[in-house]
Amino acid sequence: MEKFVKLTGVAAPLPVVNIDTDMIIPKDYLKTIKRTGLGKGLFAEARYFEDGSVNPDFVLNKPQYQSAKILVAGDNFGCGSSREHAPWALLDFGIRCVISTSFADIFYNNCFKNGILPIVVPQEDLDKLMDDASRGSNAVLTIDLEAQEISGPDGGKIHFDIDPARKHIMLEGLDDIATTLKSDGAIASFESKVQAERPWL
Repeated sequence: MEKFVKLTGVAAPLPVVNIDTDMIIPKDYLKTIKRTGLGKGLFAEARYFEDGSVNPDFVLNKPQYQSAKILVAGDNFGCGSSREHAPWALLDFGIRCVISTSFADIFYNNCFKNGILPIVVPQEDLDKLMDDASRGSNAVLTIDLEAQEISGPDGGKIHFDIDPARKHIMLEGLDDIATTLKSDGAIASFESKVQAERPWL
């Protein structure tokens, strides 16, 4: 998993509440277990018309936001079903950070497992960030995970809280498997001890 230390990029505004995982990646795209290629399906029902043509009014289709790395979204982002394809699709599109006032628990946990930083801020701060994000190609934010700060295009800073353990795995780029392998020596030592003491197992 790619480390997340500091991210600078365009932030796209998505001021919609209760964006569920079916909106993030519709069920038609769930036939694959690959983490790549899902970016084209991100918000597909909003990004494309029924005939497959591009909806120019959807934020991520606008030229100034097509390379967005950050999403500033409404409350309760990622609710609905527990599909891990949702963070896969965001990451494949290029989104590395989502900022909201709250997230659904399963989606929130899945973000950390896939290298996406979900940041929870109060409504007052989200309003400021949404305003920053509305500036088009000038909507550049910097996320400093070590300092736990979001810097806006005018130099203003917003502090955010994060669980220390989750901060560590993001800074180190550790998914669940890599986290377990950090204890490989202790696991091997324990298994050797058990085999010596209980050879019949």
